[in-house]
Amino acid sequence: MMSTTLGLRSPVSRSGAVSPQVPRPAFDTEALRAYVKKLLPATLSHAVWPHIERDQVKVWMKEIGERVKERMVEVQPHGFKYMVLVQITENLGQGGRSHLVSHWEDGDVCLNELFFNDSLFCTCTAIAVRAS
Repeated sequence: MMSTTLGLRSPVSRSGAVSPQVPRPAFDTEALRAYVKKLLPATLSHAVWPHIERDQVKVWMKEIGERVKERMVEVQPHGFKYMVLVQITENLGQGGRSHLVSHWEDGDVCLNELFFNDSLFCTCTAIAVRAS
């Protein structure tokens, strides 16, 4: 049996259209990935969940989010809007899944990095979307 989509479809990408404008800059995902891969363990490697104050987790999430956003602006200061999502959770051996659905233009990027130790895990998702 074939499934139906209720007639909802993402618009056709404009990337194939001919444009007289100069090519827009691309976001260097690998430069950001290298930074985040170092930042997460540097910030959280000695963290132990039972000894963490609730406010400390908030401080770490804010610090990681701000530092990643600042690096994104350094990597590509113009032409993108940035979003950073950070989640820190106690590691109790539980499983988890996440899923992101989006409609991207060429050049929009999403980067996801995971850090974990015996006590906690942290996911950091950074999204760069062209501003115009």
